[in-house]
Amino acid sequence: MAAALFALLVPDPAGDRLAQRHRLADAVAVTVALGYGLVMLRIGDGTAPGAAIPWPVDVLIGMLCAVPLLVRRRWPVAVLLALLPFGAISVTATGPILVAIFTAAVRRRARLLFALGAAHVGTGVVYFLLQNDPPYPVWVDVVLRAVTGVAVIGWGQFVQAYRRLTESLRSHAARLEAEQHLRVDQARLTERARIAREMHDVLAHRMSLISLHAGALEVRPDARPDEITIAAGAIRSSAHEALEELRAVVGVAARPEPPQPGLADVPDLVASARAAGMRVEFADEVTGDDPPTLVGRTAYRITQEALTNARRHGGDASATVRLVGRPGDGLRIVVVNPSPPTVGRAARPGGIGLVGIGERVALAGGRVTYGVVDGTYRLEAWLPWPT
Repeated sequence: MAAALFALLVPDPAGDRLAQRHRLADAVAVTVALGYGLVMLRIGDGTAPGAAIPWPVDVLIGMLCAVPLLVRRRWPVAVLLALLPFGAISVTATGPILVAIFTAAVRRRARLLFALGAAHVGTGVVYFLLQNDPPYPVWVDVVLRAVTGVAVIGWGQFVQAYRRLTESLRSHAARLEAEQHLRVDQARLTERARIAREMHDVLAHRMSLISLHAGALEVRPDARPDEITIAAGAIRSSAHEALEELRAVVGVAARPEPPQPGLADVPDLVASARAAGMRVEFADEVTGDDPPTLVGRTAYRITQEALTNARRHGGDASATVRLVGRPGDGLRIVVVNPSPPTVGRAARPGGIGLVGIGERVALAGGRVTYGVVDGTYRLEAWLPWPT
């Protein structure tokens, strides 16, 4: 019952049953209008001997006045203006007039409604004057029409405000839902970007090791069997580690996701690069406790990407890595490698890893610089390390 009343008072403009709701509302409006008019005819002066018109004619006029109520939603004020004059000769017509006033009150301003309500009260005075021997004084008609008119206008204004509030809440809910969809999409894009950065860091480092050993086999067709075995084992090990790290990044491993590498894993990273044939000088001048997880993981990925670039684009497979920092001063990562000659060589593709480094450093609140300095390629990053 409550749901049906709510649907009548506040229809959903996008609902599939809007036409059905309108038909139901029309039936209720006509029934209420005729019911009120007939009750007033029975208890009022419409059946008195001195009535302005015979009561059957009064009833007929009231029934005819109920017909325009079917189009009251499209032309609320026009229907009300058309029905008001009949209130001067018919008591039954007061029912359709009150329904028309209610419809106008749902859709129009209060000032216009009270003016039309006053006209409705004025037709009561005209009706009193047309009677030969009125059984009731004029103030009875005036008070009755004024009270019912004010009540209908007030109810219509309440319904109007209620509909506006409901529409505002619907609009707000739709906006919140749209914003939630945007947040979900943004979270998905952020996660995809994170996975892409992690995959680049993992695959670029491991694939460069595989490429280095495969290149050694290519240029050494006369290599000894034990050297071939060592190179093949390094290729297999690098491929396996790349697959395991890739599984950890995308979260498809059956076991719980292992912790991401941090600052404490940088020596192992350097050792892995040395085992792959790089000459790496490593200086660890970090003092104090372990830095925050984000700082440590960012430092590891910066070092990993810098060594990968040095191995892939450097003049020879060598690099110098230096870590300096302590709580309160921040953490500085410096990686230097020989710059490759540019004359007579095609430009190498790249730069994506450096973009990823810039994004990681920005997320950690630090800064990074890189470029050729005195014939060497120097990458230097600073990350905040709170006390």
